Amino acid sequence: MSTNFKSIKAERTTETRNIHDLESQGTGNIFETIVALSKRSNQVALSLRKELSEKLEEFVIPTDSLEEVFENREQIEISKFYERLPKPHSIAIKELQDESLHIAEAEEEEEDVNEEA
Repeated sequence: MSTNFKSIKAERTTETRNIHDLESQGTGNIFETIVALSKRSNQVALSLRKELSEKLEEFVIPTDSLEEVFENREQIEISKFYERLPKPHSIAIKELQDESLHIAEAEEEEEDVNEEA
């Protein structure tokens, strides 16, 4: 699922959630919903980390000495931008609330695996 994480309007601070709302918006089972949110949160975190690493790679200057560290204003601004983004778990919950997160049922996943074999 490709989502523009920079434009999603997820909470940037901790917010108390109503578990009954999460349960009803998700699978109908709070535990399955939390597992799905956890998996999506990990996907978002990996995607953000990869994107940030690629952007910071542009600023790498090969040097012979490890003591030399150059601070680049653009590099600092990029890092600050990513720090201000909503946390991956907030993005996953917002996707669930906006109904843009599809949670596959266990039976669907089993059928997909059987069809691939």
